[in-house]
Amino acid sequence: MNAPTSPTENTSVQRAQRQAEVVQALQGVVPAHALLWQAEDTVPYECDGLTAYRERPLVVVLPETEAQVSGVLKACHALGVPVVARGAGTGLSGGAMPHALGVTLSLAKFNRIVKIDPRSRTAVVQAGVRNLAISEAAAPHGLYYAPDPSSQIACTIGGNVAENSGGVHCLKYGLTLHNVLAVRGFTAEGEPVTFGGGALDAPGLDLLPLVTGSEGMLAVTLEVTVKLVPRPLLARCIMASFDDIRKAGDAVASVIAAGIIPAGLEMMDKPMTAAVEDFVQAGYDLSAEAILLCESDGTPEEVEEEIGRMSAVLRDCGATAIAVSRDEAERLRFWSGRKNAFPASGRISPDYMCMDSTIPRKRLADILLAIAEMEKKYQLRCANVFHAGDGNLHPLILFDANDADQLHRCELFGAEILETSVAMGGTVTGEHGVGVEKLNSMCVQFSAEENAQMFGIKRAFDTNGLLNPGKVVPTLQRCAEYGRMLVRAGALAHPELPRF
Repeated sequence: MNAPTSPTENTSVQRAQRQAEVVQALQGVVPAHALLWQAEDTVPYECDGLTAYRERPLVVVLPETEAQVSGVLKACHALGVPVVARGAGTGLSGGAMPHALGVTLSLAKFNRIVKIDPRSRTAVVQAGVRNLAISEAAAPHGLYYAPDPSSQIACTIGGNVAENSGGVHCLKYGLTLHNVLAVRGFTAEGEPVTFGGGALDAPGLDLLPLVTGSEGMLAVTLEVTVKLVPRPLLARCIMASFDDIRKAGDAVASVIAAGIIPAGLEMMDKPMTAAVEDFVQAGYDLSAEAILLCESDGTPEEVEEEIGRMSAVLRDCGATAIAVSRDEAERLRFWSGRKNAFPASGRISPDYMCMDSTIPRKRLADILLAIAEMEKKYQLRCANVFHAGDGNLHPLILFDANDADQLHRCELFGAEILETSVAMGGTVTGEHGVGVEKLNSMCVQFSAEENAQMFGIKRAFDTNGLLNPGKVVPTLQRCAEYGRMLVRAGALAHPELPRF
């Protein structure tokens, strides 16, 4: 007599059967080398930059032509198989984490710069083109692509569109949304679709802002038309030290209140400064409680005038030291620490979880002081770096993922940061997206009715819910379970916020 089959065995059998079905369907769409399903081949795709959560995909497809992408989507739609589009995998919210019974659609081979048009100051690029590669290609024309995430050396423009990425210069030049003219791709059914166009406006509904930041839930992006801007004649950076976090936070608000919009306005607290200085030797003041980096760009005359005005504001706000870059090499050195904040954190901790919330600028000091109290509460360290100019926080919670209790405390810590940001008048995300990381926190920000409206938009584009399902927008049941979990854990930090 055979032993009864366990639920785990049943699941394994079902997965194997489904995998065989999907592989058979896709073998007629893409060449054999573009189809991966063996465990050793699919493991590299099990997570993005949020390594705390992993899932092995059923199948990975690496199409090489638009016809193949369309064919993959049509085949998956016919089978009812979920599809998760993936770029470079540098995202930090789990947006590209695979679906256990779905296909991961890698766009890595769509890495061609189609056209640089210096007269219209635009570039047409495929989704897999690296962010920095656009500026490198435009450089001979004296142009560049302004949004510059810290991962710009690796992240792709398709991923930037999915998350509406920003970067250290987004205060003056805007996010991805403000620098994209058109997005072309395919619907969940494999039909071609275009959002926006080459002109400043496009016929019909303005859906470009909707798809930018939609995290792969509405369509699969294959090609993007981006704006290019002239490279400034000069850029100089102020490095200002403060002996008090509140003074530094108030200085940020004072710079903006003075009518100055710096090219970049970034802030780092003392733990982060120590981490990056040990890593890149950027010349940071290790005695400072916080450091501000304030950049001005434009003509030499404009830069000189703006640097003078910003320096005066910073001194009035209590800066203990001010250094202004003397040449391009020193400016890049000042920025090297900020650009390497994440890898520097990886050197001092086995793992880190990078949060991403946005608050009013005037509350910067308040949120940092609140985070300091949370460090004591959850017994975990946190280093802070953020786009101070637009109030976009990036607290990096340091923990060891091999310790289940530390991971749990890290999750509660991160959730409380996001809740506190909302309570201070902010939002749960700025540029990293929701993915799976902030799914519960969406229950804090939005009511059941508001989440239902977002599901309605999803259904309008993807009736069967096959594109990147289970992410971004939480179900009513999930919100209720999350609320009960917080009550049990005694972690209901802001009971006035919605979560049921």
